[in-house]
Amino acid sequence: MIDAYEEPGTPDVRGGWHYLGWLVRRQLGRAVAGAVLGSVWLCLMAAEPYMMARAVDDGLVPGRMAVLGGWAAAMFVVGSFNAWLSIMRHRTMTRIRMDANFRTVKVVVGHTARLGAVLPRRAGAGEVVTIGVGDVQTIAEALTVVGPGVGAVVVYLLVAGLLLGVSAPLAAVVLLGLPVIALLTGPLTRRLQGAESEYRERQGVLTARIGDLAGGLRVLNGLGGKTLFADAFRTDSRRLREQGYRVGAVTSWVQALGVGLPTLFLAVVTWLGARLAAQGSISIGDLVAVYGYVAVLVGPVAFFLQMAYELNRGVVAARRVVTLLRLEPEPDPGTLPAPDGPAELYDPVSGARVAPGRLTVLAGARPAETAAVVDRLGRYAPTDVTWGGARLDLVPLAEVRSRILVADNEADLFAGPLRDVVAAERTPSPAGDEEALCRAVFAAAADDIVRGLPDGLDSMVTGQGRSLSGGQRQRVRLVRALLADPEVLIAVEPTSALDAHTEATVAERLREARAGRTTVLTSTSPLVLDHADTVLFLAEGRVSASGPHRRLLAEEPGYRALVARDADVVDAEGVVR
Repeated sequence: MIDAYEEPGTPDVRGGWHYLGWLVRRQLGRAVAGAVLGSVWLCLMAAEPYMMARAVDDGLVPGRMAVLGGWAAAMFVVGSFNAWLSIMRHRTMTRIRMDANFRTVKVVVGHTARLGAVLPRRAGAGEVVTIGVGDVQTIAEALTVVGPGVGAVVVYLLVAGLLLGVSAPLAAVVLLGLPVIALLTGPLTRRLQGAESEYRERQGVLTARIGDLAGGLRVLNGLGGKTLFADAFRTDSRRLREQGYRVGAVTSWVQALGVGLPTLFLAVVTWLGARLAAQGSISIGDLVAVYGYVAVLVGPVAFFLQMAYELNRGVVAARRVVTLLRLEPEPDPGTLPAPDGPAELYDPVSGARVAPGRLTVLAGARPAETAAVVDRLGRYAPTDVTWGGARLDLVPLAEVRSRILVADNEADLFAGPLRDVVAAERTPSPAGDEEALCRAVFAAAADDIVRGLPDGLDSMVTGQGRSLSGGQRQRVRLVRALLADPEVLIAVEPTSALDAHTEATVAERLREARAGRTTVLTSTSPLVLDHADTVLFLAEGRVSASGPHRRLLAEEPGYRALVARDADVVDAEGVVR
């Protein structure tokens, strides 16, 4: 099975069937083993009726108890061996499904990481979530066909051959029965595929709405838009439910036929065998064998229908995965070298200049305006920014990402020990890294968080930091950014959830920790702005004034109104106290 750190390989994205085939080829040895084990297991099940027929005709009818006992012992040995074989078959098929599951997860996660900032513009969040929580498992279940699926075909042909030795008409009925069943269920499986595809699309839309609702409920309440959003959600939910009913209706017919048609098939063959036995064309033992053969076939015939159902669902899920994997990252021209050392970042759209080695704070009344500047400075949006005179979008992206870090105050936090949550790698930290971690914790004023946890840095943190408060999560994210120690750190509202005392501590320590390195913050807090070397005041998306915080307070009424609106006192010189 694929290792946690093993490369998953290059998927075949030509289509859903090609992707399923690629998953089989990536574990071909295990797939062959599953097919062999499944075939032998089912064939030995079909051998039981043959041995029973011999026990009846050669032992029971003529009264030869020794022969009867021998065949009974043989049936016990074969049955015991087949029970062990069934265990091995099940283990092998479980590994096949788990490998397909994990491999698809690694492929999808790796590709979304490569897409980076392009992903939200190319695929909805609901689509990605639905792939992760539903399609991956559906694809894995579809691979059951490589084990019992192959075995069902093999045992079907074997039983037809055995019946040919008993009666040619019975063998013909068995051979013709499966095509008839396929003709009856084929239109339903095709209809299921179309209904399942539409259901998946609607499910992705609804999942995206759930994410939007969870992330923006407070804003919606403030704007009075919660009712409007709830009405839209109810409408989409009702449509999804109706589509689910359609999928369920088709599925119920497929499953009903999966139970009914094999039973009808068994009844027809048994009735023909009984008539042949009554006419003396076959022996009593042969009749017992015919019933046993057909009873064995009920499983494979039912599985053919189940296999068609799972494959149709699997190929729909695989198409969704392939659609995501076909998305390409934005081309990276990478024709200009990056500056040899610290250099100025200049955004001509806003007029923002970020001097190297200094602490710069962007202050704007509209968070969307400062966010747009950050996206351009970090090359997460189309940009005309220059870096040391070279266009940022012409510098190799890998170089930009390694030297310029944008730290969002709502960035994801993964589950695990706190030291792993903030570290770049999940490996034991050398002494030097431990010292750097302690410095980052101190600079982010997160030392009280570490002291308050039962095991300190080794304490477990739940996904998204749900076991921490909002202010604690914000400081943990800042620890992670400081520990990365980039040449240029751009932090978005790193203190917005902190109380005044902690915010002042973070501002002071952050300035000391990043002394001599380029740091850009977005904030309107006077406690942060007072520690900045340069404040860039944004109005209508452009820098309208720049300079030290205290000078801007004294000279710029718009800046003073922005910064002082939450302050208690502004003195005669315009300084917030």
